Amino acid sequence: MQKMFESLGDRLQNALHKIKGYGKITEDNISDMMREIRLALLEADVNYQVVKEFTNNVKQKALGEEVASSLNPGDLFVKIVKDELTELLGGESAELNVKGNPATLMLVGLQGSGKTTTIAKLANFLRKKHNKKPLLVACDVYRPAAIDQLKQLGKQLNIEVYEEGKKDPVEIANNAIKYAKDNGYDYVLIDTAGRLHIDEELMDELDNIKSEINPDEILLVIDAMMGQDAINVITGFNDKLPLTGVILTKLDGDTRGGVALSVRHLTNVPIKFIGVSEKLDGLDSFDPERMAGRILGMGDIISLVEKATEAIDEKEAEKAAKRMQQGKFDLEDFLATLKQMKKLGPLENLIKMLPGAKKMGLTDVKIDPKQMAHIEAIVLSMTPKERRNPDIIKASRKTRIAAGSGRSVQEVNRLLQQFDQMKRMMKQVTNGNMKLPF
Repeated sequence: MQKMFESLGDRLQNALHKIKGYGKITEDNISDMMREIRLALLEADVNYQVVKEFTNNVKQKALGEEVASSLNPGDLFVKIVKDELTELLGGESAELNVKGNPATLMLVGLQGSGKTTTIAKLANFLRKKHNKKPLLVACDVYRPAAIDQLKQLGKQLNIEVYEEGKKDPVEIANNAIKYAKDNGYDYVLIDTAGRLHIDEELMDELDNIKSEINPDEILLVIDAMMGQDAINVITGFNDKLPLTGVILTKLDGDTRGGVALSVRHLTNVPIKFIGVSEKLDGLDSFDPERMAGRILGMGDIISLVEKATEAIDEKEAEKAAKRMQQGKFDLEDFLATLKQMKKLGPLENLIKMLPGAKKMGLTDVKIDPKQMAHIEAIVLSMTPKERRNPDIIKASRKTRIAAGSGRSVQEVNRLLQQFDQMKRMMKQVTNGNMKLPF
């Protein structure tokens, strides 16, 4: 779960855990529950009016006939809270509406909102997810080094940046679209200058760009750590430009998260993307149902599978699975699997996506990336022959491997023992002899 929702998630999960223990739901225990939920939302900086409507809706539905007659009223109450939370976050995920050829996306925002980095992340996202060819366009001609920053990001991602220096941004945007058409680009992403929504002159410039190029999407980049001030910014921009969506950045920061729960309801502008890390692949499409599930500790298996599908080579995974079934899985296979796992990002983030991770006490698990690096160093210090047949690794070989990897002989022994246990366990599972603990 994004860091910003952890405190809210904990409070809501604790409140809902209590009600699941009740044999029947009464007006009194519903009122107690709603008081806890109301406090949790207000402390998370959710707008007061939004909190009031949300709690009223939940209470009304919870006191309905369906809950009263249910065999599991607690479970049904949790479902009501999840459904209402999903609705509050926007109901269904809002897809990009891109029909142009090339499709044109214009990003706007306040100074310092992280817009230039976000536009590079979005270009990377569109290329990876949709296998499209994006062009970045430098229309921020005011901020010193803005063009250089975009060019640097483009170079890192191997995505072309169109720029004409400090010319008229309207002209640059127009020329960039012609260039994209002539050179087979699927998307044109226009980086505009950051501004205050009360800056009439710069807002007029945005309006001129919009009138000239008629973009498919006008996306406002906004910092989630602004809290409720973000609502005024969205409204201010939306009054001048017809915003089609919001990109909420810094959801991995230490903030209370209420703005994400208030945006759609108060502005009717959908959240389309969320920034989840500072890395250039740290942008995700926003799915209200999945986010509601994660806030309530129900996990997010779909996102986990998507991450795995993106990062893991299917043929390599199939090959490893086949070798496991045949009992031929060796340290070469183990090393390949380790490399694939590293592509998925920090393991503790993946564990948090599992349903029930909170109850099992797995949300506080810390996995030191150095430990993974040590294991990799040990395996890489072995010869291909040793990796394929670990049984030949005796005392003198262990000493050599330890010296080559900069680790101790005890660590080499521990890895070999763990690998041996893992192989035996795999054999039991594939032979169907293993008794599973459920």
